[in-house]
Amino acid sequence: MNSTNHQRRKMNTLFLMMVIVCVVVSTIYTQFNILDLVNNFDQFIYFLTHDFLPPAMLDKETWLEVSHSIVITIAMAILSTTVAGIFAFFVSLFGSEYISPFPKICKYIRGVATFLRNIPALVWAFILFSSLGIGTGVGVVALFMTSFAFMIRAFIETIDEVSQDCIESLAVVGATFWQRVFQGIVPTCISGFISWFLYCFEVNIRSSTIVGMVGGGGVGLVLFSYLKGFHYNIATTIILIIAIMVILVDILTGYLRRKLVSD
Repeated sequence: MNSTNHQRRKMNTLFLMMVIVCVVVSTIYTQFNILDLVNNFDQFIYFLTHDFLPPAMLDKETWLEVSHSIVITIAMAILSTTVAGIFAFFVSLFGSEYISPFPKICKYIRGVATFLRNIPALVWAFILFSSLGIGTGVGVVALFMTSFAFMIRAFIETIDEVSQDCIESLAVVGATFWQRVFQGIVPTCISGFISWFLYCFEVNIRSSTIVGMVGGGGVGLVLFSYLKGFHYNIATTIILIIAIMVILVDILTGYLRRKLVSD
């Protein structure tokens, strides 16, 4: 017992030392100086309180513009998540070794999905901006790419958790591939699929604002235009509206996911 505790303390000490070394090396490499932040903190507070605060009361024209952009942002998230979810469902069927009629391609599907998933939506927006220009098309496609890859992996893992007795029993009685899918996989995994879909929609609501700021349309583009025009108090109001939108979506999707789990 004492030797186990000693070994654990030794590992904890070693881990702490490694963290300290990494922090020191990172600080030196990035030339980060905490004193610069401390010395300029009063300027930051002045800029925040005099330019960003208080939030501006929006006039009718600006309010209509912001409201319209909020609706576009939500529509972008719904469209990209829904289309990505449909495509991801069918691709994931061929990516799961338990159900795929072509087991040899499963690892390639997983590999491609992992690669695409690790490219942020912001990077996709920059890539697409040069070919598609500014607009909601850039935002929808950028969100689609990350959502598609993410849900492929999530759906595959959900399918892999299904009891194989159900799938094998359907195969024994001569069920076709699609019969096994819609009579075995879908009824068992539907709550998991919807839960991942809602999570992805929640993420896309947040990501759509950032994507919009680089040309993807929606409220992010409107926010960026006011920041670029030095209308910081109006930008503060838009940021608060975005925060409220994200919080409401989080509450709604969280409630729906809890209902799915409880049912």
